[in-house]
Parts: sequence; structure tokens; C-alpha cells
Amino acid sequence: MPLGFRKTSRAQKGVASEQQVASGSSAPERAEVLGEVEELGIGMFWATDAEDRLSFMSQRALADLGAIGDGLIGKPLTSVFFDIEAEAGAPTQRSLAFKLKARSKLDEQIVAVPDGRGSTRWWRLNGRPLLDSTGTFRGYRGSAVDISAQYAYETQVARQSQVDELTGLANRRKLGERLTAMLAAFRASQRSCALMMLDLDRFKQVNDTMGHPAGDELLKQVAQRLTTIVGNHGEVGRLGGDEFQVLLPDMDDRGTLGELANRIVQSVSQPYQINGRRAIIGTSIGIAIAPYDGVEADELTSAADMALYSAKETRGGTFCFFTSELRDAASKTALLGDRLRDAVDRGELKLAYQPLVDPRTNEVKCFEALLRWHDEDQGDISPAQFIPVAENDDLIIKIGEMALRQACIDALDWPDTVRVAVNVSAKQFVRPGYRKAVAAALRASGLSPQRLELEITESVFVGDLETVDAIFRDLKKLGVRLALDDFGTGYSSLGYLKHGHFDKIKIDQSFVRGCTENGDINPAIIAAIVALAKALGMETVAEGVEAMDELALVKERGADLVQGYIFSRPMTQDQVLAQFAEGSARFRPSGPPRHRSERITIFRKVGLIHEDHYYDVILRNLSKTGARITGLAGVPVGTDVVLDLGHGQLVVSKVVNASENSQGLRFETALISDGSGGFMTRHRISPYSLAEAGIPLAALGAGAFPLAKWREANKTIPKFVQLELSVPNA
Repeated sequence: MPLGFRKTSRAQKGVASEQQVASGSSAPERAEVLGEVEELGIGMFWATDAEDRLSFMSQRALADLGAIGDGLIGKPLTSVFFDIEAEAGAPTQRSLAFKLKARSKLDEQIVAVPDGRGSTRWWRLNGRPLLDSTGTFRGYRGSAVDISAQYAYETQVARQSQVDELTGLANRRKLGERLTAMLAAFRASQRSCALMMLDLDRFKQVNDTMGHPAGDELLKQVAQRLTTIVGNHGEVGRLGGDEFQVLLPDMDDRGTLGELANRIVQSVSQPYQINGRRAIIGTSIGIAIAPYDGVEADELTSAADMALYSAKETRGGTFCFFTSELRDAASKTALLGDRLRDAVDRGELKLAYQPLVDPRTNEVKCFEALLRWHDEDQGDISPAQFIPVAENDDLIIKIGEMALRQACIDALDWPDTVRVAVNVSAKQFVRPGYRKAVAAALRASGLSPQRLELEITESVFVGDLETVDAIFRDLKKLGVRLALDDFGTGYSSLGYLKHGHFDKIKIDQSFVRGCTENGDINPAIIAAIVALAKALGMETVAEGVEAMDELALVKERGADLVQGYIFSRPMTQDQVLAQFAEGSARFRPSGPPRHRSERITIFRKVGLIHEDHYYDVILRNLSKTGARITGLAGVPVGTDVVLDLGHGQLVVSKVVNASENSQGLRFETALISDGSGGFMTRHRISPYSLAEAGIPLAALGAGAFPLAKWREANKTIPKFVQLELSVPNA
């Protein structure tokens, strides 16, 4: 008789006699039956003593576990059987240690069992606590079934339903479940979490030019980069296609989130090596934060989606935070697209020309052609509004070809020493036949190729670089000049400059703005770009120069040409011809002596808090460090106030200048960039805190800060006079 069964008889001696009388069977007969049951593969058997140490394991079980089985008797049960890891497909169950301590029944308990051969098996345990006639616990008696094959299959199937097969990241289903569960738990504990939605820019081009296997490999590398950057701060998943998502618990600092988003953009934009070929893509990111932008999963996802759309619409390769204004902007964008198509068909888009001037002689060397649109109903519409709409609708190709033809025709009437620069979108650049379109425009106008410059942004480097390189070579054969626009703001292209395609580098205005402020590192960046360009035999242009101190700095740093309001705003063709007709090719600089902090002209109703009163005011302009408001009278200089920008954005401020109905505010803490040309506070007051003050979450719309209840409880006489507000058209 096997040793195990002899131990069973001894261990169960106290109850065996009663069982034998009831069944009419002897101990040897029962052991024989148990042995036959084991041999049939129906089950295995085990027992513990009162201290939960293994006192018996049947022979089949010992054999399955190999050499280690001989040393298991006498060990704690929890050092023989281990709880399964919490992973996709694993059953949810109390731990084995918890059930043993509670003397609970073991019903279908799944455990992991090392088999002594370097592998793990999975058993399903059933067991009952054994009590003697006095009620004293004597140990467990139980059975086990090896379910290794079934468990491995079921967990694999379950894992596949929650894990993206290509990248190994969480898939859409798992991400949705995690977000829903997290938001539900965080509502109870009043915690926050952020959601990032990512969409790869120009991924389709890689798929089309390099093949789907290359696209799959690219997605794997993107997943690796995202996982590395996010680390243990959050969970990265793939929604499908070229869309990814990042879930970041306990994170609502928009400064930190913006820095993380920027690192992701920069990392994803670095070159990839795929099957011996080099490709570059980019990414755009939309960010929403619970509970500010939504308290349900669908609300937060929708908010992040709208922010992502805004980021892509802005220019791509950037990030954007959700604001309530984006909802209105989405519907306005659709209407704008319809109006733009009609405007193109009617020929309403015109060209204006801004001079690029030699800062040492003030002589114009080139004019950049800029699109302008005057709508009969809405007036002048900014290119920042309609160009992204055209990009998304492929209308940019038609607009771009029109602009190229007209610019060549107009430039023919200028002096031969003056060139014309035309912007080229990435879609237009990589479209088959672009070289023919350029050649046709030159041929139709009669303009010399050397007088045409094509301004190309760094986004053209996204995708298959071999195709891009071939397009560059074809254009150079035509004899046109190539300029790299907005250098340093988009995708990595520094190494690409060595190919020698470009004749000019345009230093983006973001490096020029504020370059004269104390401690700013932009002067060093400008000097480095100029030195790089000179070493490669390229011309440099400093964009966006508006103040005399900025002009002096870029001139001293060696920029060859300057473009900006300091010399001239964009001019019509008639104005350009009139200037040349007067015999002048020079533009004298004119502007403020010093740079002022970047500010946005805006007309929006916001709130102002002073003591226990809430006033309505009009926000006229906004910078990182201050703002100008109208709508109040009798506000003395030096007054401490709080500006309510909506959605819990409170800015502690001081009135630093005032007129009869207008005040200038200086912020105690500077605002930060929102990633899409605007400003925002780093932190917001949580709506949970507002709800505790008695304000329902549903009431927390734009400007509906709980301080609105202060209006109902005026504790003192208002110090300021509330004027009638009028919001002019932006």
C-alpha cells in the first residue's frame, strides 16, 4: 500500500471507524478504491494537520510533482500551493492564506504548483475543514485536479481579448474597462486622472510606401517608446490602427502633463530603422483630465478626442488640452470647411506678400507669399483657422497649386534681384506629380527657377525618407531654391540637413519671441542655428521679429535676413509694385523699443473676484504674466483680485494700472502654454471641492464657478461699479 494512503488512515483515524460502519467497507478496501480513482485520472487527494501543514498527498500527486514531492510532507500548505498571479483571464478569488485562516471551504480554488522540473502546473483544489467530536479543528481534507492545459488555454484566450496582439499593450476593451473602473473608484476617493489620446501623423504614408509589414514593425517600436517614457506613471494601450491611449492616475498638473506630452511627441518623432530603411513619423496628443473634463468614461474619452482633433488641426506634432470651447470649435470647423470650398471655387482666396529684409542694408531680398481670405459675412478669416481645415480636407492641394501659379506670375513684375517664397504643405509635397506642377507654374509665368523658393516644413520628413529624398533631387534639378521653414519646432531634421538640399533655414519665431528677456536661452539657440547654416553654406532668416531689441539681437547673432512686423506687415501686390515704382527696395525698421510678453488678443466674458463679490468682466488680452480687462469702474491700482477663467482656473492677481473702465492685471503665478497657442493655469480647483460647497457637479460649466453663489450672499457693499458689458466680434 502506498505510503500516502497509510498516512491518510492515521490522520483520519478518529472518524474512520464511523465511516467504515456506515459504509460496510474496511480501510484497505477504501484505500484500494482511492488508488483506482487516481489511476483513472479523476482526482488526487491531500490533507493537512491542525497547523495547516501538509500531512498527506496521494501517490499520483507526488509523482506529478517529481523529485520535490518527497519533501513536501510537513510543509505549510501555502508554501506548496501558490495563489495565481492577477493577470488577464485569471479568476477572481480570495487568497489561499485568507481562506485557511478563516477555516473556510475551498471551492474550486485555482493554485499554481511548481513541478520540480522548472515548470508550473495549475491545480483546482476542493477541501473542507475537519472537526472532531469536540469541535476542535484537526486540519483540511481535500482533493485536487490538474487543469494545467485547460487553464493555460483559457487564460490565453482571455488575455488575447484584452491585449493587443501586435504590440502586447492593453487593447481597446481592457483600456475601457480600466478607465471605467478607475473613474468609479476615484469618484469615491475624490482623486483625479488624466487621459491622453495619441494619433500618429503620416503613418499611412509609411504603410503605403514601405508596406504593411513595415507599418506593423513601426507600431511595435512606437509602443516600446511610449512604454519607456510613461514608465510606471500610467498605462499605455493601443486602441487600434495608429491610435494609442495613455491612462495616468492621480495626475492633474497640466504643466507636468504638458511636459510629458512634449517628451512623447519628441520621442515618437525620432527616426526609426525598419528593415534597413529609415522612416520618420510624428504624433499628435489630446489630453483630458477627470473630474474637470468629465466624470464618466465616455465623457472623458470624448473630451480627449476633441483635444486630439484640435492638436491635429493646429499643425500636428503637438498636444492640446481639452476646453469647453473645443465643442463649439468642432461644429464651427465643419461649417468653415463648407464655406472654404465655396470660397476656393469663387476665387476669393488672395495672396499677400511679406518682405524678407537684409538687416544691415534694409534691402528686400525676397517676399513670402501668404494666403488671405476675406469672407463677405465674417470678414477676414485668419490662415490659422482655414489652413488646418484645408489640410484635413485635401483642399490644400488645390489651394497650394493656385498660390504657386499666382505667386510666380506676380513675381515676374518685381525686380530680377527679388525672389518669391511659396509655402508647400506636406500633402502637396509628397503627392505624385508635384515636380510637374512646379515646372508648369514656372513655364506658364516665365519666371526664372532661381527666383522661386519653396518653403517646406519639417513635417515632410515624416514617412519614407527615400521617397522624400527623391522628390528633393527632382526639385533641385529644376533649379528652384528650397527653404526649411519653422526650423526646430517639428520633427527631427538636423541630421537630414547634411544632404545639402536646402538653400535657406528659417528660424522659427518661437525662438525669437522673448529672446531678449533675462535668462532666456533662445539667443544661444539662434547663434547655434546660424553657425550650423553657415557651415553648410545656407542662408538664415529670423522670423517674427517685432521689436527693436529683437532686431538688434538677431542681427548681432548673424541672421542673414529678417522677417516680421518690424519691417512690414504683409502687403498686396499693388502695394509691392507701388513701392518699387517709387524706386525703393528698402524697408526701414519700425516698432517698439523692447519686446513685450507674448499676449493673445481675446474678447471673452470671465469673472473677477474681490473680497466676497463676483463681478462680470471682459477679458481683452491675455499673456502668461498678466491680462487686461474691461467692465468695472473705480478699481484702484494695487487692488488684489482673483481672475476666474472658468473650469476652476483661478488666477491670483494685482491691478497694476487702471483707467476709467479698464484695468491691467499682473498674475502672482505665471500661466503655462496649453500646447495650441493659448494659456492656462497649471492647477485647477477640483469640482469635488466645489460640490462639497453645495454646488452640483452638473452645474459646473464654463464660468459657473461656485463663487457665483457669493452673488446671493453679498456680505458687504461692492467696492467697484459693474458696467454694462459688450463683447465685440473677435
